[in-house]
Amino acid sequence: MNAPNALQAATAIAGRDLILVWRRRGDSLQPVLFALMICLLFPLALGTRVESLQLIAPGVIWVAILLSNVVALDSLFRGDLEDGSLEQLMLSGQPLPMLLFAKTAVHWLTSTLPLLIAVPLLAELLYLPTELLPVLLGSLALGSPLLSLVGSVIMALTVGMRRSGMLLALLALPMYVPILIFGAGSVVAAAQGLPYLGAWWLLAAGLALGLVLAPIAAAMALRIALA
Repeated sequence: MNAPNALQAATAIAGRDLILVWRRRGDSLQPVLFALMICLLFPLALGTRVESLQLIAPGVIWVAILLSNVVALDSLFRGDLEDGSLEQLMLSGQPLPMLLFAKTAVHWLTSTLPLLIAVPLLAELLYLPTELLPVLLGSLALGSPLLSLVGSVIMALTVGMRRSGMLLALLALPMYVPILIFGAGSVVAAAQGLPYLGAWWLLAAGLALGLVLAPIAAAMALRIALA
């Protein structure tokens, strides 16, 4: 397969998905609003005591972004399945893992990147200390793409099932738990004055593996699901 042709195909897929997202750009705000609601509910439930909110802020923000990612996962391949373009991708003769990687990258860019931009606001709502914000943003920068890569494999497995929302969540959440532990744990360690770079290195190693293996696994899962 000609590498430039494969790259052009992946670029064309990414451009098409960006155009589709722009046409229904209101949908991109749903994960942000969902995360905002989660972060607002905790102060309402626990009160506005600063010490309590500072203690739970890293975990709450990470859980909010994780759950927002699960909510947004269903849109990754579902629309392509319904309009028949997913089968066309499989029959195109181009490397399917590269095409799926392009779609996953656009999905992260349009559904998760707005969440990362909103993180300083969420941190202010929960009184996260200012010195911990760079640690939180660094952990999310490493962990959130890994969430999308792992989610793409799970979504590929369930794309052929109708009403797979609950099954998707049940499969995704156990796979997301290690990412949550290392991501939120790095911020908690920094708050306690402990070394936190070890958790970052583990997230970086997982991201490197995910970038290589997740598109291949998603392509195999997609072929199995639609066989």
